[in-house]
Amino acid sequence: LFYFPVRGRGQAIRYLFVDNGLDYEEIDVGGNWATEYKSKMPFGQVPVVKDGDLDVAQSNAIMRYLGRKHDMYPTDPVEALKVDMILDHSEDIRGPYVRMIYQNYEAGKDDFIKSLPEKFQYLENLLKNWGTDFISSKISFADYSLFDLLDDLVILAPGCIDDFPTVKAYYDRIASRPALQKFRESEEFKNMPVNGNGKQ
Repeated sequence: LFYFPVRGRGQAIRYLFVDNGLDYEEIDVGGNWATEYKSKMPFGQVPVVKDGDLDVAQSNAIMRYLGRKHDMYPTDPVEALKVDMILDHSEDIRGPYVRMIYQNYEAGKDDFIKSLPEKFQYLENLLKNWGTDFISSKISFADYSLFDLLDDLVILAPGCIDDFPTVKAYYDRIASRPALQKFRESEEFKNMPVNGNGKQ
């Protein structure tokens, strides 16, 4: 895994690796990004996962690739649709979050937080209706992405999911998975910035 020493877009990938006992090496590109790494990446950006001779780029493409490879992408079309829908909904939240964090934190934080309940309500309705512990009948690549996003939002606005019991139970369920819980209690995780500019 090629990435910077921040949670950012790399964190969901780390969660997938850790929770499934997949050995990986992380390469910190921060020190020599412009001179050594940028030109070698398929789109000049990270995260990138190198799997043998294959360079896998783009965050969600990485997650889908790992999901397919390690049996975390449903084969049933309807179940696959659910994880794809939730991943895309997550992106509808993550995009404005990233822009606010890096471009408009002081002026935009309050308005962004005010926009969250509507987004959470859609998620609450779907997860409650589907009635499964995860997005699908078993954990998928998209669960790690959604959990990571919710984690960022809980840091930004503590208690923001407390009025959405299905979402809150979902978040707590994934956080309590033994491998993830151990990983998240490590000093390495606790000391890693959420975003590259120190804002969260």
